[in-house]
Amino acid sequence: MSVGIGLDLLDIDRLERALERRPHLAGRLFTDGEQAYAARRARPGQHLAARFCAKEAVTKALALDVFRPLEIEVRGGGSAEVGIMLSGEAARIAAERHLDVRVSLTHTPTTAGAVAIAHEVPAG
Repeated sequence: MSVGIGLDLLDIDRLERALERRPHLAGRLFTDGEQAYAARRARPGQHLAARFCAKEAVTKALALDVFRPLEIEVRGGGSAEVGIMLSGEAARIAAERHLDVRVSLTHTPTTAGAVAIAHEVPAG
């Protein structure tokens, strides 16, 4: 049963400008794996923006009280299935509530978006 949904949209240029102005920002928002994935793409900011949206959408779907971007890692993409790996407090909260989360990413040349759905998993 679905128990939470999250949606987020972001102007890609806005994130690209922020990353240019604050070079250390990428390390505060994205895991090494996410940064490496994006770096292999023609326009890394487009893929980072979609991942940022996924992190926001997961935060909303799980009803987390604090945005924890490094505890929500987006894995896969391109030809690989996209999945979410939770760690730290985000993983503890999801496990405590018996929730798993699925996410879908999208982007146009100007806008990135993601939707996340949290659903109950059997305890045990």
